Amino acid sequence: MTAIHTINKRMIVGLGMTGLSAARWCQRQGYAFDLCDTRTQVPGLAAVKAEFPRATIFTGPLQADILSAYDQLIVSPGVAIHEPAIQAAAAAGAEISGDVQLFAERCQQPIIAITGSNGKSTVTTLVGELLAAAGKQVAVGGNIGVPVLDLPAAEIYVLELSSFQLETTRNLNAAAAVILNLSEDHLDRYDGMAGYLQAKQRIFQGCRLAVVNRDDAATSAPAGTAVIRFGLDAPVAGAFGLQRVQNESWIVLGEQPVIAASELKIKGQHNLANVMAALALVQAVGVAPQTVLPALRQFAGLEHRCQWLGQREGVSFYNDSKGTNVGSTLAAINGLGPEINGKIWLLAGGEGKGQDFKPLADSCHQYAAAVLTFGADGGKISAAVNGHCPTENFATLDDAFATALQHAQNGDVILLSPACASFDQFRNYVQRGEYFRTLVEAQL
Repeated sequence: MTAIHTINKRMIVGLGMTGLSAARWCQRQGYAFDLCDTRTQVPGLAAVKAEFPRATIFTGPLQADILSAYDQLIVSPGVAIHEPAIQAAAAAGAEISGDVQLFAERCQQPIIAITGSNGKSTVTTLVGELLAAAGKQVAVGGNIGVPVLDLPAAEIYVLELSSFQLETTRNLNAAAAVILNLSEDHLDRYDGMAGYLQAKQRIFQGCRLAVVNRDDAATSAPAGTAVIRFGLDAPVAGAFGLQRVQNESWIVLGEQPVIAASELKIKGQHNLANVMAALALVQAVGVAPQTVLPALRQFAGLEHRCQWLGQREGVSFYNDSKGTNVGSTLAAINGLGPEINGKIWLLAGGEGKGQDFKPLADSCHQYAAAVLTFGADGGKISAAVNGHCPTENFATLDDAFATALQHAQNGDVILLSPACASFDQFRNYVQRGEYFRTLVEAQL
């Protein structure tokens, strides 16, 4: 018999949105807890002290001797569990958990869990809308929107989960779970792709049905797990895929046509994969795909995710500012490239997070008129694609956009898909995308 770990002393690590959500949850449960943050100057600290008057608050670098005195550390996703002080506390017997683990331990309703390098916010939002259209009481949150411990009571929970959140989750026991795809990301936090994959795979722990992308072997579930598959080729019975029906591309389930690609407002093959994953997930909780087609036809996608902004003189503008890694930008290029009459003018750059940009080269050679780069690591992107397609490096997004606008022709696309984080020149990807929108709207 496994010994029960008695928890008397709790420490919440990190005072961002998730940490404060965990603190409020602990306070509602009547648990005693303390708080800490790696920052010496924590914004709004006076308000935090007023809200949690019984908690001792530590700021500055994490101290092993302090953390080791607690039975449980509730670690925010922005804090790496490989921090030496956290590892020392674990060695001393502390349980390392996160808000998702606390939620899963007490959740009695089905959980649909979604992760992946790219597309998870789109799929999470779409699954929530499809379930709501089917009459389900659904709550959507996690890495998108509302922290899990702040979600209201619901019939089904749909959670977007990052690799950071999954690091501290031991037994999610989801009704259905998916890793949409896997490509290089967060390698500044992980020791290579193996560690990143290992974190993502934790989503399948105890899940009743895994949704698997057959085009990406890294998304496979552990042996013995029930599986439904999706992919961009013709499927076998019981799986989702693409097939030509009356000279048009259709999403099909086995041999049964479900919906034509032309009926969807979201475009690109990467979005067809996202739709198939969403349909598989709702089917896993008893909602037949055919019953939610009206809602699917109305889904227009999310802001900053391959979002169409308008057209001028036959040139279309797309905002994919959420494309913060190579895999996401490849999905945008390969999704739009086959569907347009012209070429893509790719605007890319920012903070590269240690990524290898060479995988962009082949797709840019095939679909890009030029790659116009900017920001801290723009030069690295230019170097990676040089010789495969024209490229030029600029200081700012404004300059790159102006050059694209000068040369783009009827049928072309100007695509902002940076393959990088935004923090060198913008507050976040949202501000970067909104700034790009203002540049575009000035031309419409």
